[in-house]
Amino acid sequence: MKIVVLDGHTLNPGDLSWEGLEALGDTTVYDRTPEDHIVRRASGAQVVLVNKAPLSRETLAQLPDLQFIGVLATGYNIVDIEAAAERGIPVCNVPTYGTQSVAQMAFAHILNLTQHVAHHSETVKAGRWAQADDWCYWDYALIELMDLTLGIVGFGRIGHQVGVLGKAFGMRVIAHDVHVADSGDPEIAMLDLDTLLRESDVVTLHCPLTPETENLMNVERIAQMKRSAFLINSARGPLVDQKALADALNSDRIAGAGLDVLQSEPPSPDNPLLTAKNCYITPHIAWATASARRRLMGTAIENVRAYTEGRLQNVVNDVTF
Repeated sequence: MKIVVLDGHTLNPGDLSWEGLEALGDTTVYDRTPEDHIVRRASGAQVVLVNKAPLSRETLAQLPDLQFIGVLATGYNIVDIEAAAERGIPVCNVPTYGTQSVAQMAFAHILNLTQHVAHHSETVKAGRWAQADDWCYWDYALIELMDLTLGIVGFGRIGHQVGVLGKAFGMRVIAHDVHVADSGDPEIAMLDLDTLLRESDVVTLHCPLTPETENLMNVERIAQMKRSAFLINSARGPLVDQKALADALNSDRIAGAGLDVLQSEPPSPDNPLLTAKNCYITPHIAWATASARRRLMGTAIENVRAYTEGRLQNVVNDVTF
């Protein structure tokens, strides 16, 4: 069996091992694959693993030997799953590897926005504390999380874990999810989105990207937030209208944003959020702790192993197997 990994560098930049996958077949791993190289590199492979290399209907039609697609992530919009199903190709993702890590990153941004850790650290490095008249200083109001309201949009595994962390900080936690009517926690109320936006001091996004959620946070919805509120996005970049958010930040319509994802990645130099006021951006690393990547690698390999044994796990499209 021929196995091709089209873009394996972000999962394994050298600190993990592909040995488990190599034991299952003749394996070739590419660090990155430009879109116009996908067909040539995947030609003849029965198993293809991808992270961001797109497998469109047109591409799949040019890969007659392909029998299985493994996605090295939770989100699988990079693959045309309907086209794959029509060809009898199962698509399997890795759904649970990053729950703790992504929730942790959401709070890293929340804590940075409320304590301004990055800003004050930079001023110390620049020598300001050494030259200060007093033994301490701060440039922004420092905000305690206790009794603030945390609004979680998308209450799946990650949303639940963010709620656990919020409660540990003494926050009031509320949530919205079109698929969840009961949070399972009497202390966490499920609310409609408009109410959540009006009541939250921090709004954090943990929902999937769908046609319904694209640009979920647009001009109108951002306008419903408190002027003192923060917006966190560690889910999918296109959930947020970038220009609307940049305008809101620059006009003090909301107090700040912490983002780990953007609409296009890497961003273009003219992305308005790169220069927006009180906007902190990390380069899509919420998922990338060593622990999370080890879990991802392990599950991705087990998905392939299950397929070779005549069964499927973590399948996301409708195939008969």
